[in-house]
Parts: sequence; C-alpha cells; structure tokens
Amino acid sequence: MSVQLKTIENNSSLLRKDVKFLGNVLGEVLLYHGGDELLSTVERIRKLTISLRDEFNEEVNESLKQEISQLQPPIREQVIRAFSVFFQLVNIAEQNHRIRRRRQYQLEDDHIIQPDSLEGAVLALKTNEIAEDVIQEVLNTLSLELIITAHPTESTKRTVLEIQKRIAAVLKEFDSKTLTKREHAELEESLINEVITLWQTDELRHRKPTVMDEVRNGLHYFDHTLFEVLPDIHQELADSLHEKFPNRDWNVPNILRFGSWIGGDRDGNPSVTPEITRKTLEAQRELVIKKYKEAIVELMKRFSYSKARVDVPATLIDSVLKEEALIDPKKRWVLKDEVYRRKFAIVLERLDQIGKSEIGYKYADELLADLVLIERSIKSHQPGERKLKCINRLIRQVQLFGFHLATLDIRNHSGEHEAAITEIFQKVKLAENYVALREEEKLSLLESVLKDPRPVLLLNEDYSKETQEILKAFKMIKDAHKEFGTRAIEVYLISMTEAASDLLEVLVLAKEFGLYRLHADGRIESQLNIAPLLETIDDLNAGPKIMETLFKMDVYRHHLRELGNHQEIMLGYSDGSKDGGTLTANWKLYKAQREIHEMARKYAIRLKFFHGRGGSLGRGGGPLNRSILSQPKETLGDGVKITEQGEVLSSRYLIKEIAHRSLEQAVATLLKSTAQVEESYTLEKAWEKAIEEISDIALNKYQSLVFKDNDFLTYFKQATPLMELGALNIGSRPMSRKKSQRFEDLRAIPWVFAWTQSRQLFPAWYAAGTALHSFAAKGEDSFKLLQEMYNKWPFFRSTIDNLQMALLKADMEAAEKYTELVEDQAIAKRIFSEIVHEYNITKEILLKITDDKELLDRNPNIQESVKRRNPYVDPLNFLQVELIRKLRENNETDEEVLTEVLLTINGIAAGIRNTG
Repeated sequence: MSVQLKTIENNSSLLRKDVKFLGNVLGEVLLYHGGDELLSTVERIRKLTISLRDEFNEEVNESLKQEISQLQPPIREQVIRAFSVFFQLVNIAEQNHRIRRRRQYQLEDDHIIQPDSLEGAVLALKTNEIAEDVIQEVLNTLSLELIITAHPTESTKRTVLEIQKRIAAVLKEFDSKTLTKREHAELEESLINEVITLWQTDELRHRKPTVMDEVRNGLHYFDHTLFEVLPDIHQELADSLHEKFPNRDWNVPNILRFGSWIGGDRDGNPSVTPEITRKTLEAQRELVIKKYKEAIVELMKRFSYSKARVDVPATLIDSVLKEEALIDPKKRWVLKDEVYRRKFAIVLERLDQIGKSEIGYKYADELLADLVLIERSIKSHQPGERKLKCINRLIRQVQLFGFHLATLDIRNHSGEHEAAITEIFQKVKLAENYVALREEEKLSLLESVLKDPRPVLLLNEDYSKETQEILKAFKMIKDAHKEFGTRAIEVYLISMTEAASDLLEVLVLAKEFGLYRLHADGRIESQLNIAPLLETIDDLNAGPKIMETLFKMDVYRHHLRELGNHQEIMLGYSDGSKDGGTLTANWKLYKAQREIHEMARKYAIRLKFFHGRGGSLGRGGGPLNRSILSQPKETLGDGVKITEQGEVLSSRYLIKEIAHRSLEQAVATLLKSTAQVEESYTLEKAWEKAIEEISDIALNKYQSLVFKDNDFLTYFKQATPLMELGALNIGSRPMSRKKSQRFEDLRAIPWVFAWTQSRQLFPAWYAAGTALHSFAAKGEDSFKLLQEMYNKWPFFRSTIDNLQMALLKADMEAAEKYTELVEDQAIAKRIFSEIVHEYNITKEILLKITDDKELLDRNPNIQESVKRRNPYVDPLNFLQVELIRKLRENNETDEEVLTEVLLTINGIAAGIRNTG
C-alpha cells in the first residue's frame, strides 16, 4: 500500500474534528434544555467512564456507581438520552468520513484507486489479462440479489432516521472548500436546529408497527435511494469497462437487483395474510409507477427536439399518431412538431391508467418498448459518440424494477404445509393420516398426485381455518401473477425444511392453483421456484441428501426443467448459530454449499444459494463484500442472494453515497471472484480436516453449556434485558414462533439482541476459543496450519476477523454488572466465570493466529471506531442494569422506568451499531 493510499485510508483527524464539533453542538443543546446541572452531570459520568477505561480503579468505579444510582427523574432520562444522541451523531460523522474518503480517492490521480471499487475490479481484469470474451461471459452470468426484510432489529424510528439523514447532509456541506463566512454560519445554525429537533423528538415507538408500516419503511429505501443508485452502479461498471477496454461494445446486463420479504414472510407472523401480501404488491406498483412518471416529466423538459429542426424517424411518428387517438385530447401535448413530447405525454397517460382502463400498460415490456423506440429515434439525429444516459438510465430502471418494483418472496413453515396436505388427503381418502407416514411413503404418494392432472381439492369442502389460509396464499400468488406479472412473486421458501417431502408438499399445493400444471398431453408448466431453508445443524448436514433425493425424481426434474434447471436454496445463519454456535454453524454452512453444489453438477442443475444473514455477528452479519468473499468460490457463478435486515438497511441504504459504496464493493468483489482474479487459493485437505475437528470441539463446548446446563436458560433470561425487549415495539411479529417459553421456540433475533445489550455478545464468539486452542495445543505444526489457513483461506480469515470484531465489541467488565440481576448468585458467578474464561482464551488464540498485538490491528478504522464508542456505552450499561433491577423488583410495571430502560436499549444499540 502506497504512502499516499495509507494517508487516505488512515487519516482520521477530520473524523475526530467532526465528532468533537458535533459533541460541542450537543453540549449547547443540553445546556439549553437541562441547564448546567444536566451538562455537568453528563460530563462527570463521561470523565469517570473514560478514566476507568484507561485504568481500572476501584475508587473511581464506586464513584461512578454512586453517581448513577443517585440519578433521579427527570434528569436520569435526560442523561440516558444525552449519551444515546451522542452515538447517533458519532454514527453520522463516521458515515460522512466514509463518503469523504471515497471522494478523496476520486480526486486523486488515476494510479490511486479505492480498494473494492468497480474501477479497481475492471483494472484487475485488465492487469490479469482476462480475455474480453471471458469478461463478457462472466458479466452474463453475474447475479447479486439483495432481499430487504422486516426482521425486528431496527430500533430507530423512521422519523429519527430522517433527522439523521438531514444532519448528515448538512455535515457533508462543511467539507466544501468554497464556503463563505456567511454560508458557514448558516450551516452551523442549520446543524444546531437539526440536533435540537433530534433532542425534542420522541425516539420510542408507542405501538408495534403493522405489516403495512413495515412495507412503507421498506419502500422508503427504494423511493429515496435504490431507484437511483442501482442504475448508477450498472452505468459506472459500463463506463469503467469502456475506459479500460475501449475497443469493445460492452453489454452490462442487470446484475444487481433488490427483492423483498416484507409483506410476504408468513413464517410465525399471523399478521401477514394473503390480503396484506396483495396490498404490498399494490403499494410497490404504485411507488414504481410514481417514479417512472417523475422521470418521464424530467425527460419531457429535456427532449424539446422539433420536427422543424431534425428528421424524426417515421416509426416514432406513426406510433404517436396511432396512440394519440386513444387518449383524452386534454392530455395530449399541443405542439405538433415536438414529437418526443407528444410521445412522452402518451406514455404518462398510459402509466396513469395502469389497472384502471385498457389504455394503461399491461406489462412493463410495453413501456420498455416505447422507451427503446424513443432512444433509437433520438440516436438517429445525434452525434454517434454521444451517450443518451438520461433515457438509458430510465430504460435500465424499467428493466430492473418492472411494474413490480421488487420481487416478493413468500415464506412459510414446513409444518403448516404438512398439516394442510394431511387434511386435504384425508378428505379425498388418499391417506388417513399423512403426517404419520414414513418419508418414503410420503414421497411416493406426493409423486403420484403430481403425476395425475386431476385436482385433489374439493370445491365446497369445509377445510379448517389453518388449511384455508394456506390455500388462500397459493390462490393469491396465482392472482398476483395475472395482475402484476410472474416477476412479482418468483420464489416460495420453506422454513425448517427437514425432508424432501417438504418441497413436494408445496409443489402439490402449487398444482392445485395452476402454478404447476400437468397437461393431458404430458406438457408441464411451472411458475414457482420452491426453495428449502436449511437452518439447524441437523438440517445443514442432511441438506445434500434432501436435494439429491429430489433431483433423482422425474417429477421434480420436470419442474426444474421449466425453470431452466435452476434451484434456489436458502441457508439460515441465525438458527444454525443459535443451535450450534457461530464457528460450527459457519463451517456447516460452507460445507453444505460445497457438497450440494458438487452433487448438483452431476444432474446439470444450477444452484443459487440464498444467504439468510442478519446484521449482527451472531447471525452471520458483517460487510457485504466480505460475506461474498467468504463463500466457496465455485458457488458464486450461478448467482448470490443475501438478506439485508433491520438496522443494516438504514446503515447501508439511508444515504445515497453510502449505498453506492456498499453496493459497488459487493459487485466488485463478486466480479473479481467469479472471474477468478481475486486472491487464488486451493482448499487443502489439511484445512478441511482441521476445521472439521475444530468444529466438532466447538459444537460440543457450545451445546454442553447452552443445552446441557440446566441453569443456563435462567442465567440468559435474568442476566440480559430479554424480558424487556418485547416492549420496544420494533417489529410486527412475536419474539417466539409459538407462545412458549422453550429455548427452541425463541427466535434468533431476541437471542442475539439480548446478549448484545449486556455486552457479552455470547452467540458471536462462544466456544470458538476452546476449539481453536485445543487444535493449536496439539503441536507446532497444528498452530502453523491455523496461521496458514488465516493467511490463505478467505473463509477462515473472515471467520477469525468476525470473532475479533465480536470480542472487541464485547466487554466483560460491563457484562459483569448484569450478573447482579440474576436471583441465584451462585448460578450467576458459575456461568459468568465460564463465559469470561472462554472470552480470555478466545482472545489469546486469535491474537496468536493473526500474530497481532491487539484485536483488529489490521483494520484500524473499525478498531478506532469501537474504542471511540466504548467509554460512552459504559454509562448506558450501568444505567440499564440499575433500571432493570428497579423494574423487576416492582410487582406492577412502572411506565417511567420502563421508558428509561427502552431508551438505554436504543442508546446501546446505537453505540455498538448492532441490535439482533
């Protein structure tokens, strides 16, 4: 890395300046709202926690405890909010600095290119002398699909996010070199006003969001960011290719798309009904049509070409004359010579009439054809080298978003389908008790039904309410295909897939509504990709066998043939990690991908793996590009699909520049990896053997505490704010799949969220240290093998780096405070001492493997960010423990104390930059 490049990457003086500036602004706001008492109290607590961070001192610790315990309403709530707002401002400053770094690279000479940029990826192709035909072939197969979900991990209200966005915009303006004194003063005033607004805004939700609230939140990112950024990414890639390889006319297909689960994820959420899914599709269509109309109005302003000045092709004139007769004369463009504006007026009216009259477009391809006709007509009277980027951008947008905006996945639990099939088969005497059949018997029966064109549903039968809901969902999908097009819903996901019959059951249900059709002449139609979700350790182990069973069945192969021999498989990171620990889960996921991919090749089936990653480290989180890089390289060529959940949406997609940087990193990484210009490696047998052994040790260590220690669940529930999380109102679905207190039914999100709040971050690292240490202890060769794996194997390096991140964010001193909440102190001391011991040996072995002095020495930006935050998170942890104790001691809920607990939860989430 050059000196100049290092200067750009590591220059944090401007960031520190921003943080100090925003801190001073917050100080003014505190002084105004709480006087000197509030500001002095916050300052005393801040200095005490910083002092403790520098060097632990029992006297200082007691002073801090006393300072916090003496706080009383209303100043206690104001202190909590002061630290919470500070973190929000720090987050904004860090995002602004990330934008600043990108601009610094763009201002440098051509030989200094930002790492993981599209320009850098294309340059790597050229440097590695990849043939142009090979590059085009890679582009044709490249596919990255990101799926936004409503997983309840975004603790920040939309109103607050909007204020943060405005503060970020103002802060960015301060970097201008041409600001006058007056402009600088105006910016300062604007910034202070926004911080005041932030302080005076209620950051808590006082009711759970409805599913349609969540839909609107998701649509916000399409409206304000993604609709513009996605075509920009494609255009930047095209520009880089034309610059580096100027002698070829490059075709950049639509390689980056967004989909959604919001409004379609039925698993464990009774609020997601077929009616809600339909409303979601309508809301998505309404937004995308609005965006197209806005774009058309802008093009009308630009394209004022007159027939009196240029020769307009007859094809365009004929189309205008033919279509103009169909629309209301009041809606026509009045100037006859301005043919393009006349055509745009027709397009606007046809967009406005979608779903209302026959004039409206029925399919997005019709709009696309009109835009292509306009673009070709304009090119006929423009200089040859001139790029018509404004209309090409809209063409790209229509290709990407259609009239559906985002493909909506439908997800439901395997048990629900099985129950419905059991009832349906019982009614028509196919099986008295389907659910009790052996797997082989189920497969035989399902196959016979799929080979029979006749339906098994009875027209007027009184099915149970649960079965009727399942049937309504499939009818809704069929109706959606007719009204919104097949791209509106393409994939049906089955959570908790445990056997091949789970997929065939869904195929039978699809058959009953014409989504899978067997014609009398033997022809087959299939319109729905049925995808298993492999979640638990057992399911991941069984995955290859489940899929091969299906691939051997003619009826399933015929279904796949209609889908281009393409199979999607979702991998769940959350439940696997909760079930077996993060290290074991990650290896089992990696291994399952390789085994299923290898097996599918025998049947000439292309696989797309769908990675159900959460935002937090305990649920597979981490930078998007690193997530891609850590996958088996042989699996990337057929496309990659990844969830973008909760707080990840606001951190990556609230601000356009941040969204652009995140997405270009992901696309650049995928392009280099698929073209095999990323660091090359061969997966050595010794590495596989080593990680298999390490994984087994970690699994045993993890499950011996989580599942075999009878006191562990008590410790977890009492030593974390688990019981208080439900009041945060951050999601429409319940914390557990069933109304149950069983660990198995607890969702992974509150599991991770609670541990994160208590600073233990247990799911993100526990058991890895014992496993790695045990393997390294076998001898010098074993230890050197771990170092070799870290240096040469992206999967292992990503695993180790994520463990480092988790340990850096965790804090055992802060975590120890939470043990005071456990009723049985013997349990608290025993389990916490085990967690501390594992933390220490994990840290020790990680530093030995990486050969570093401190955690994340190789990533100083993240290291500094975590260290910058830790002293300010500590007071919130102190306060949270104190308040939870008060809350739990009272028989009746104290609303004031509960509010303060929820404020600490928000503050800690902002400070650690993770929830669940």
